[in-house]
Amino acid sequence: MKHIGTVQALVTDRGPTAAELDAIEGEMPLITAEVELLDVQISLLDRPVTELDARRVRRARRKALAIRRTLANRGAASSPEVA
Repeated sequence: MKHIGTVQALVTDRGPTAAELDAIEGEMPLITAEVELLDVQISLLDRPVTELDARRVRRARRKALAIRRTLANRGAASSPEVA
């Protein structure tokens, strides 16, 4: 049991590295878009969906997908090609 406590202390005390913080910052637009989509979906849980509500969901979903595509393309462009 002593070993588990030592490993846990090493993992939890170090905090995020600069590279990890940069990665989070780069994904922040996607995180924000997905939170917006979730907010729209939550707002519709307890009421009937109108046409306007359906448009809000589609718009939020398209925004999240567009940002996800942009991030994926950026990642593919920066990764080395494997032949």
